[in-house]
Amino acid sequence: MSRQNYIFTSESVSEGHPDKVCDRISDAVLDAFLAEEPEARVAAETFATTNRVVIGGEVGLSDRDKLHDYMGRIEDIARDCIRDIGYEQDKFHHATCEITNLLHEQSAHIAQGVDAGADKDEGAGDQGIMFGFATSETPELMPAPIHYAHAILRRLAEVRKDGTEPTLRPDAKSQLSVRYENGRPVGVTSIVLSTQHAEESQTSDDIRAIVEPYIREVLPEGWVSDETEWWVNPTGTFVIGGPDGDAGLTGRKIIVDTYGGAAPHGGGAFSGKDPTKVDRSAAYVSRYLAKNVVAAGLAEKCTIQLSYAIGVSRPLSIYCDTFGTGDVHDSAIEAAIDKVIDLTPRGIREHLQLNRPIYARTAAYGHFGRAPEADGGFSWEKTDLVDALKGAV
Repeated sequence: MSRQNYIFTSESVSEGHPDKVCDRISDAVLDAFLAEEPEARVAAETFATTNRVVIGGEVGLSDRDKLHDYMGRIEDIARDCIRDIGYEQDKFHHATCEITNLLHEQSAHIAQGVDAGADKDEGAGDQGIMFGFATSETPELMPAPIHYAHAILRRLAEVRKDGTEPTLRPDAKSQLSVRYENGRPVGVTSIVLSTQHAEESQTSDDIRAIVEPYIREVLPEGWVSDETEWWVNPTGTFVIGGPDGDAGLTGRKIIVDTYGGAAPHGGGAFSGKDPTKVDRSAAYVSRYLAKNVVAAGLAEKCTIQLSYAIGVSRPLSIYCDTFGTGDVHDSAIEAAIDKVIDLTPRGIREHLQLNRPIYARTAAYGHFGRAPEADGGFSWEKTDLVDALKGAV
């Protein structure tokens, strides 16, 4: 029997964290190519350090002349990302940092396996395992620790950018330890928040006075008590931040991007990868399936695993675990999933309409638990498969 009373901790990082700067640039590059051609191929990686950003990887358009033209836009894309995040430090400034573009045309050997798979349909872009997860413990069907860790940083970014809190700076991390009773989240035992700030004279107490009202605002009523431990900028001064304080790299925050450690992870990062890469698209559809299982009332908690082989279109396996909370057997849910959705790479992209420039917005504050948007952003958060699943089990 699973434990019902425990404390679980998850962390988030802000859009100004060095790794998230890199994720944002990689996804902005992806969006630019998808805006030109929905079937564009992109695998972009970004590295950032003091006064320098390096972008590498593979890209592909059907029109090679347009590909050459788009290569010339990469520097502007990177600078726009850095400007929007808010970096204007002496040693990391959107206008003055050096941008190096090392992107090149996609390997024909990789393209051949994707374009015409071994089973004569479009194949998966790589082998691998992907997981999706959902739980009824929040309205968004996300684990509470990661959901509220994101919410804190998203709110602080809002008041930083709108000028309400002018001494906050872009780089920040949050961490919440959430107490569970009878399997449900009921309170926060500790709050850790480290945020970059403007003045060396600002103390930890000064920063807490700024951030505490916003933290209390986003947490559920009653979750913060007199026993809650607060650790705000526990090491003191945090003025030098972002890539000047620590190097950043695309794809290093895969647990922050997903479920905060509350669910398994297949190991593949998301940012900078077009949706032919099942690291991304199959992880998105796995979340979609798990969320719809829970939304359908078939279980209180659900993990879905899919597996793929490069060049092969159909998933090699579909696995469901409802942790003993299911109203039907897990194998029945697995069979239902196979009936109600096409899980080939193309089937996933078409069902979720993933061939659109919707990815830069995913690069911070989590890929999951967000509201579906009118232009197709976060389409994997829809619960429009509920009736089909109910009818198939």
